Amino acid sequence: MRRTAAAIVAAVLALTACSPFDGGLPIPTSEPPTTAPGGTIGPTSTTDPTTPPTIGPPSTSPVDDEGVAADGLGDPYFPGLGNAGYDVTHYAVALTVDPDANTLQGEVTITATALIGMNGFHLDFGPDLTVTDVEFEGRAVTFTHENEELLVRAPLGIIAGEEFTVTVRYGGTPEARVAPGTGGLPMGWQQTGEGIFAVGEPDASHSWFPANDHPSDKAEFTFRITVPEAFTAVANGELISVTESGGFGTYTWEMDDPMATYLAVLVVGELERIDRGTVDGVVLRDYLDPVLAASDPAPLTAIPGILEFLADVFGPFPFDEYGHVVVPGWPAALETQTISVFGTPALAERVVVHEAAHQWFGDSITPATWRYTWLNEGFATYAEWLWIEHRFGADALAAEVESARRVMSAPHAPIGDPGVDDLFGAGVYLKGALTLHALRQEIGDDAFFGTLRTYAERFSGRNASTSDFATIAEDVSGAHLDDFFSAWLDSTTLPAG
Repeated sequence: MRRTAAAIVAAVLALTACSPFDGGLPIPTSEPPTTAPGGTIGPTSTTDPTTPPTIGPPSTSPVDDEGVAADGLGDPYFPGLGNAGYDVTHYAVALTVDPDANTLQGEVTITATALIGMNGFHLDFGPDLTVTDVEFEGRAVTFTHENEELLVRAPLGIIAGEEFTVTVRYGGTPEARVAPGTGGLPMGWQQTGEGIFAVGEPDASHSWFPANDHPSDKAEFTFRITVPEAFTAVANGELISVTESGGFGTYTWEMDDPMATYLAVLVVGELERIDRGTVDGVVLRDYLDPVLAASDPAPLTAIPGILEFLADVFGPFPFDEYGHVVVPGWPAALETQTISVFGTPALAERVVVHEAAHQWFGDSITPATWRYTWLNEGFATYAEWLWIEHRFGADALAAEVESARRVMSAPHAPIGDPGVDDLFGAGVYLKGALTLHALRQEIGDDAFFGTLRTYAERFSGRNASTSDFATIAEDVSGAHLDDFFSAWLDSTTLPAG
């Protein structure tokens, strides 16, 4: 994710500054204010950054006295996110959206497998929408919807290993919410002057559809979005069909690769599709409003060359399609799987590189818990630097490194465990990239790029922690790297060098 809110805004606005290089790629100063967006520098971590906590619902997950599984997976930053007792395999999200009234009517069917025996379970679901009924295996069941938890009762019980479905019907107007650690960036459901869009990182997807809203539970998705005929509905994956009836259009999208809930996106607007051909079989398409489509911004037209370069570095692109959807005004860009969403202020070539790199690191490989955000943002930022090196040479890369070192010279939260306030602070981006650059110097180019490709391949479609990446780096390089990763990830200052 590339954010421009609060302290980050200076860095991304600098993307439009004049470049000292020829060729049209803006080179920013990479120098946001030294106070991270959360405004607070966290304490030194006392835990080993390469040891992941236990996350996810093990087979022995407890139930309460009524046989209801726990409402939370114990994420160290968001303990209430996710729910124990089951693993989601598929979401069928059917929404009817009225952009003018800013309302939705929803029916979401979740297919899951029980990991324990239980008589009930929780779904994460925001408080702004009214649940009208819930069905379990096609039968109406009792439920309780309080705060951000939807408790579903299964009166006949659920056996461990059993697949089940739950359908939730609801309606209303979801509210936008502020993303933690960003200095005030709005996430969730948002109305623009031209339509609606909804984004979820890190904890806002369940504000518009019920979910097991934790990155450790990835699932396939089907979106079936009905909108007035003047509008287009865009979501993740492949557009399977568009049907029109009675002044409405229904857009069906299939995301048939595992996806974390926070990567789900919905954009409803007066949009035109721009097809950009294919790169190595990957279908490229963007959705822009008619005025923007007429000018077709240069940063977006660069995507074929960007994907070719990134695939050479990281290995094959992990999905069948990719592109961008642009919304007015929102001061950020987000790596929503297969179709990154951009606010108009974030349209710059290096941000296009950043979000494309996230398709490998963040989307295909998703952090096991929110503690490991550097595995997303540090990798995507270093991909920007690699693109700059590719375009302009070693001196341009050295300038990026030196600029980032200046920014990170002040004490900062340890990026291996930054805390919620610094979850998307400058450190996880810039020091994350500096960590990768230092690893490249430590083990050499052959081992470094071999590590990136091995990591991308081995954890494709899965979740990962720092220890997973560190183990691969040691395996590929033959080096002992415990001290290296501790120095870079568990410190509040920059290592020498």
